[in-house]
Amino acid sequence: ADYLDNGNNKMAIQQADKLLKKHKDLHCAKVLKAIGLQRTGKQDEAYALAQEVAALEPTDDNSLQALTILYREMHRPELVTKLYEAAVKKVPNSEEYHSHLFMAYARVGEYKKMQQAGMALYKIVPKNPYYFWSVMSLIMQSISAQDENLSKTMFLPLAERMVEKMVKEDKIEAEAEVELYYMILERLEKYKEALDVVRGKLGEKLTSELQSRENKCMAMYKKLQRWPECNALARRLLLKNSDDWQFYITYFDSVFQLIDESWTPPAEEEHSLEGEVHCSIEQAVNFIEERISEESKSSRPLRGPYLAKLELIRRLRHRGCNDEYKLGDPEELMFQYFKKFGDKPCCFTDLKVFVDLLPASQYTKFIRQLLDVIPLAAAAENEVALPGDIKALQQHLCVVQLSRLLGIYHAMEKKQKLAVVRELMLRYRHGLEFGKSCLKTELQFSDYYCLLAVHLLLDLWLEGEEAAVWQCLTLLEEGLSHSPSNAQFKLLLIRIYCRLGAFEPVSELYSSLDAKHIQHDTIGYLLTRYAGSLGHYAAASQSCNFALRFFHSNQKDTSEYIIQAYKYGAFEKIPEFIAFRNRLNSSLHFAQVRTERMLLDLLLEANISTSLEESIKSMSLSPEEDDIPWKDLRDNRDLTVLFSWDPKDRDISEEHRKLSLEEETLWLRIRSLTLRLVSGLPTLGHTIQPKNSEKTAENGVSSKIDTIRALLQQLEAAVDSGKKFLEQKIQYPVLGPPPTRMAGFFSNGSCQCQTSLFYLVSDIYELDTNGLEDSAEIQERIGNSFKSLVERLTDLFNKCKGDLIEVRDGTLKTHPNLLENLVFFVETISIALWVSSYCDSVLRPFKSNLQKKKKKKKESSVAMPPVFTHFLDYVTELQTLTSNVIDHIKGLEIILTALKLEELSLKDTLLLQEEKKFTKTVQGKVQSSYHHSVQEIGELLKKRLDTIKKLKI
Repeated sequence: ADYLDNGNNKMAIQQADKLLKKHKDLHCAKVLKAIGLQRTGKQDEAYALAQEVAALEPTDDNSLQALTILYREMHRPELVTKLYEAAVKKVPNSEEYHSHLFMAYARVGEYKKMQQAGMALYKIVPKNPYYFWSVMSLIMQSISAQDENLSKTMFLPLAERMVEKMVKEDKIEAEAEVELYYMILERLEKYKEALDVVRGKLGEKLTSELQSRENKCMAMYKKLQRWPECNALARRLLLKNSDDWQFYITYFDSVFQLIDESWTPPAEEEHSLEGEVHCSIEQAVNFIEERISEESKSSRPLRGPYLAKLELIRRLRHRGCNDEYKLGDPEELMFQYFKKFGDKPCCFTDLKVFVDLLPASQYTKFIRQLLDVIPLAAAAENEVALPGDIKALQQHLCVVQLSRLLGIYHAMEKKQKLAVVRELMLRYRHGLEFGKSCLKTELQFSDYYCLLAVHLLLDLWLEGEEAAVWQCLTLLEEGLSHSPSNAQFKLLLIRIYCRLGAFEPVSELYSSLDAKHIQHDTIGYLLTRYAGSLGHYAAASQSCNFALRFFHSNQKDTSEYIIQAYKYGAFEKIPEFIAFRNRLNSSLHFAQVRTERMLLDLLLEANISTSLEESIKSMSLSPEEDDIPWKDLRDNRDLTVLFSWDPKDRDISEEHRKLSLEEETLWLRIRSLTLRLVSGLPTLGHTIQPKNSEKTAENGVSSKIDTIRALLQQLEAAVDSGKKFLEQKIQYPVLGPPPTRMAGFFSNGSCQCQTSLFYLVSDIYELDTNGLEDSAEIQERIGNSFKSLVERLTDLFNKCKGDLIEVRDGTLKTHPNLLENLVFFVETISIALWVSSYCDSVLRPFKSNLQKKKKKKKESSVAMPPVFTHFLDYVTELQTLTSNVIDHIKGLEIILTALKLEELSLKDTLLLQEEKKFTKTVQGKVQSSYHHSVQEIGELLKKRLDTIKKLKI
């Protein structure tokens, strides 16, 4: 066992063998040996050994635990249940084995059996947790039941009765048990009963979370629309803590609900269960004013009351009745707020919510007013006035962010914008003084200046200013050198390098972000969208694996979390874990990466290192199976991960999100159908008795062609939807979602090529079934297809021609679309070769039959059917075309190697020495990345060329 713990598996196997020689029946040694075998990749031997032991139904702890470990490593948790079912039969009173059995069921989600196992445990050892394990398993049955009715009429009421029994017998002990009762009542929509539980004696047990009881009461009051109680409770909680924002919202919501219902308090008794109720605007105004005057006496400044006043003004304006309640002018209130909290980083996000209370005509005046109160000092007449301490710097930064948000920078001319960029960078570099003592992991105080300067340059770039994008990269790399853990710098660099078609620097940047757990799903798209499309095949493979590893391990991990939740009675977390697992299983990103990863693997291996058939088999792909949950696809991308200070009309909108999801789904459909069509090719490669179509239906091959034809129709439909979608010419904000590769796929002609290749498959199949005689028409059709395919592929190649980097007026211009086109070309020619080798497998037997006939008849005049010449011409043309592309790529390599970028007279004398250094780095990175792309594409094409040479029938 020690050897296994240290990872010395071979030694462990040897030691186990020694033991087994002496003691043949030492079960535990056998299992430990099996674990060693499993870890050295000998799965089948390990499984056989394990089954030998399991068949004996062991009941010793060591064997059971060792087998559990082994089965888990084999990803066969269902075998653990079998193991403990047998052990429990033999030792029916073991608390330990029963609880192991319960947990084994929990791992595989057998809720009904969990319910029974929980009760069996409770009968042996009447401990409360076991009883409630059983109750929770009923709730799980209700959650997983497809039939909503069943869960409302059977599972939940049964769970409710089980808990009620314990309540009546006064056996409720722990907080978790009360939580569970509340959960059942809430799911049964018995809100009144749930409220009684929380407010009653049982509710006293709810102590682990702050305000747990109050929050649950509030939730039930809202469900029951008991606004007086909502209001009174929120009011009471705000008296205790006047900084708790959620209660201000509830307080306002309930006041206006009560006003709209014209509710009046009863004359005699209490206003409500929770005490005094406010039901008029006057009361609300006074209440907020009181909170503010209370705040001025408190020891630490609180933001809540001041923001609540702005919130109230917003709501009153919305109702068209602001003026009569002298609450003050929002502009003045925001100014006062800035004076109080302007040096806190949260000041900007607080005010951002309320800027729409300002009239647009006041924007410039408002910003000037804020600037006037910041202590800035200029050294000389015309120099920029700079802050003397961090406080003043934070205040000034807040104003700059507000200027961007109010659109003041967007309205400027190009010259002004450049002047602002210079000023911001000056302020950024000056601010670095304050952060000299910062740790590597801390951000510099002035980082946002640099980000905002980059945003201004991005605006210029979108307006056609080519040099601006290089300056963006330069400034970001400079920023990153001072603040190496600033995620915003890294994310923005990733986006811009990808826009320029340079993937090489991106992999490193992404891994330095050290994305944790769920982030592989929420921000992984930034990497995987460009991984395959820029020709860095090795890095693309790696980044796909990286993402997939997270999704696969999540399956395993979640069941562990669920088991821990049972052990510690954290019942309310269990449905959350299940929802989390479902959210990841139906993640759009997961489906995309899976599909692209398989296409990439085929591209790199099929018919190069292994045959197409073997590659497809090793991925267990089949054309009939669609494993993407189309109906439940969830877009878990975080599309606001890049900070933006843009005004609403330029920022990412709900509409953009919807469109982006639609586009991603359409593209995924096209890709997944392409993958399934390719996976159908090897299934056709069976020679069929000609003209004997009755028989073919039996051996299942004709149904395979039907599958392919059906998929082809689906592909056509998906392509049509894709084209319709692109007609809308959607422009996402530059920091919003990146567009898919769909537009390029259509415009460069890959789409038409790939579709016609799959039509060709259908024709060749028909030729195969009909034989060579009487098939002149099909043969001609095939010949024409070959011709037009070569023309289309040549067109596609022409769209790959041109320089990737060119120097224009001292500025670099990049053409990343040429790279994307090249990558599509390689993919399309690969599909062409897979289809050709199917064609080859059909024509070869025909040819050898003909040659046999020739020998028999001893005639030289047996005419060769035209399809052979068509095919040979086609293969020769493919070979020539591929050689031409390889030559073109060599040319690109030579140009890229020879390109001396540092000699670019960086005309922009505005660049400081410091910046020149970073500009050089940036241009070097892009150049080197292109060079690598072109090399990898070239290598792959050479391997494809070898395949073509083998295709001579």
